[in-house]
Amino acid sequence: MKVLVVGGGGREHAMAWALARSAQVSEVLVAPGNAGTAGEAKVRNVGIGAEDIPALAQLAREHEVAFTVVGPEAPLVAGIVDTFREAGLQCLGPTAAAAELEGSKAFAKGFMSRHGIPTAAYETFDDLEQARDYICQARAPLVVKADGLASGKGVEIAETLDHALLAAERMLSGEAFGEAGQRIVVEECLRGEELSFIAVVDGETVVSMASSQDHKPRDDGDRGPNTGGMGAYSPAPLMDEALHERVMREVLQPTVAGLAAEGRPYKGFLYAGLMIDEDGNPRVLEFNCRLGDPEAQPLLLRLCTDFAELCEAALEGRLQALDLAWEARPAVGVVMAAAGYPGAVERGRVIRGLAGPECEGVKVFHGGTALAADGAVVTNGGRVLCCCALGDSVTAAQRRAYERVAAIDWEGAFYRSDIAHHAIRREQQAGG
Repeated sequence: MKVLVVGGGGREHAMAWALARSAQVSEVLVAPGNAGTAGEAKVRNVGIGAEDIPALAQLAREHEVAFTVVGPEAPLVAGIVDTFREAGLQCLGPTAAAAELEGSKAFAKGFMSRHGIPTAAYETFDDLEQARDYICQARAPLVVKADGLASGKGVEIAETLDHALLAAERMLSGEAFGEAGQRIVVEECLRGEELSFIAVVDGETVVSMASSQDHKPRDDGDRGPNTGGMGAYSPAPLMDEALHERVMREVLQPTVAGLAAEGRPYKGFLYAGLMIDEDGNPRVLEFNCRLGDPEAQPLLLRLCTDFAELCEAALEGRLQALDLAWEARPAVGVVMAAAGYPGAVERGRVIRGLAGPECEGVKVFHGGTALAADGAVVTNGGRVLCCCALGDSVTAAQRRAYERVAAIDWEGAFYRSDIAHHAIRREQQAGG
């Protein structure tokens, strides 16, 4: 069968690669794809943008695609699943109504409040004077969030009230994130350790994927501006069985049940970004209505279950009968970014060091890449590559991932040097 992956980033490269490994799949179409997907066996790029929903539906129809998997959030929020369903096409992801859980942070906070899902205290504003009054009476630190989609970058962690006021002004004026910031959420700043909890949902059954943890700040030591993610690893040692059961009981299951009760039944991948405090209590930072990026890359490197079968089971309401199998070895993924990220970046820099076969358990997933006219792979975005590796320990996986990073270069490339530091500290403590 043929399948279609919508998107052109690192997550979509990982999904296309995983689908192409299935014996059931004859060809994976990727729209629009990148230089990495262009080089995968059984994978073909198609020059259609991820938000050109009518053209994507026509593509799926013409090629008799068995099902479509949507990577990025924007087409989901715009209603790609609704359009495909109306055309009689299978498309894995939430409807536009269910995807509002990610599309509007104000909706998500109100939803969590209605259904008793633990999260930070908050207020929502579309008026700058009201936001200023609230911030001036609050206690720092605060978190200021653009309500709409901002490619994972619409969050400011303000250590001072002046910083919070400036963030609110930049968002509500449209300077920072355009329409996405026309409404903002101001909330208490939760302290602890972040954790990514990703599940697959078929409308009723919730099946968790392996645990993972990403690194949002740009710089070593979890400092610097927020990004879409500078690296990730799986599994996350912080997620033990007791915490897993608690997150399922207090967060995932009430979320899926609550959406169904509000007439927004959920199918697809559901991502809860969590903060775990020093007492082990989970609270939700955000919801995403798709696989995380860069979490998808190490997760799919570890997934032993046929990814095409997993997607079909979710579409057909058969998840209850499916047991997910995972590679026992942990995986670490390190993002290599272009100079200027998460701000404006230069494109078209030639990337060196990609040629040749990979070692076992090592995979470079492309995010912001393209093929130049002469066939060279060039940069075409902020997060350019994610170098992933399996290892017998997190420490070993990290070492292998950074060995691969060291062999790749382009003008202006940078990366964090401490991805997976939380897990490695725990390994050292356990071994010491």
